Amino acid sequence: MAVARTRTRIKGTKVYLRSYNEPAYDGQSTGRRVRNWMPQSGSINRLSLGNLRTVRSRCRDLERKVPWIAAAIDSYAANLIGAGIRPNSQAHDDALRKHLNLLFSDWAEEADADGIQDLHGLMAMAVRCIPTTGEMFFRFRYRRMSDNLSVPLQVQALEADHVPIDMHKTLPNGGKIIAGIEFDQIGRRVAYHMYREHPDDVLTRALGGQTVRVPTNEVIHFFPPLRPGQVRGVPGLAPVMLRTRDLLEYEDAELVRKKTAAMFTAFVTKPDPDEDVFTDDDGGQFDPEDEDDRGVGTTALEPGTIQLLDVGEDIQFSTPADVGGNYEAFMKMQLHAIASAIGVTYDQMTGDVSEVNFSSIRAGLLEFQRRARQKQRLVVHQICRPIWHEWIRTAVLSGAIKMPGFVGARNDQSRVTWVFPGWRYVNPKDEVEAAKAAVRAGFMSRAEVIAELGKDIEQVDEQIAKDNASIDAKGFILDSDPRKTTEKGKTAAATNDVEGGEK
Repeated sequence: MAVARTRTRIKGTKVYLRSYNEPAYDGQSTGRRVRNWMPQSGSINRLSLGNLRTVRSRCRDLERKVPWIAAAIDSYAANLIGAGIRPNSQAHDDALRKHLNLLFSDWAEEADADGIQDLHGLMAMAVRCIPTTGEMFFRFRYRRMSDNLSVPLQVQALEADHVPIDMHKTLPNGGKIIAGIEFDQIGRRVAYHMYREHPDDVLTRALGGQTVRVPTNEVIHFFPPLRPGQVRGVPGLAPVMLRTRDLLEYEDAELVRKKTAAMFTAFVTKPDPDEDVFTDDDGGQFDPEDEDDRGVGTTALEPGTIQLLDVGEDIQFSTPADVGGNYEAFMKMQLHAIASAIGVTYDQMTGDVSEVNFSSIRAGLLEFQRRARQKQRLVVHQICRPIWHEWIRTAVLSGAIKMPGFVGARNDQSRVTWVFPGWRYVNPKDEVEAAKAAVRAGFMSRAEVIAELGKDIEQVDEQIAKDNASIDAKGFILDSDPRKTTEKGKTAAATNDVEGGEK
């Protein structure tokens, strides 16, 4: 609630009283401190679409030229996708469930329409685009049976540039197109208008920049939404774009300053312009007109340069102050901000763990993992889920799988859960003991513990059964086998003898 106050102003013999209201929040004030703060207002689309092309170009330029950015993006994708986000069918029929999982694993190897990588590589590529372009598109490509694919379906990766951001219009049917995306009368996405080729590619001009209308059910649009109603993605580097550019130039200037200061350079002034001070490399007199002697009078400095100056010439250098011990602290502070914008920790981006201890790095990793899990859920919802359902539909229609009752709609047989890539233990001994205690106390199941490691419990159990059968067939007794040994490595028979009183 605003508080009314009274201010007294004396002018001559008259006294003026003026009341004013103090803002309820500091951000509502209009005084001297915020006089130059004039933020733009509007929807997320109005604020982001105007200069989106320029922002993308600059963010991509930073990824190409700044090693910290490239390393941070690599770390971001490696932690979110890792070896891949894999489906685990929840079909009630055991045979069908195993067949779906195996068939999808085979298809994932051939899913890329360009034939360059597998499905998990496509997911990693999409995640890598978030800091620099903010979004990415996938288009389903249906193949012939003669193409000899496990399922006649592939996925084509398309950069964000394939959908024009400057295409806006109102349609006769009451729909509208915003930034190349077509909406119906009630705001549902119904189509994407895409260039046949990349708009900045060499073939684009030959095709005249033609666009095609692609229905929504054939396109996946991956982007992290920041505000309600957002149509296109915003690059994650946008908040620190200028900071990163300035930091790159600052570091380059500091490097040049150090390089110049490290050069041992001598300057010679000739008392007589006609006097020969040095001889050339051939033992003759120095001749500026000689091709072999040219360049001695250059102004560029090199280590060990002896620079000749004419009579009356002098040279002066600027002497910028050394940054001293503040350089490392300043660089770290800026790199912390850049890492936060991308979504990784400082040590993940730089590889510098010189000032962390076990507690601090564990706390940082736990927070990072919580944020990463949230992003992984977005990957599942926007990429994995539509791919799975379109894959099942195509597999049923092509006869690759038999699923009674499936008529193109989802049913219980098409249900699926997703197994995320696991993270390595920070403290393996303690964390394994904690997981074991949680399972024994009934707080967690084995399936939950195994899923946190990025594995599927059915595959783990099958592998354990195979290992046990192989060990039994060969007559081995391993201290890791709880059927025959105790936790301390003693055999079950020896333990029974001790308990029975026998020595």
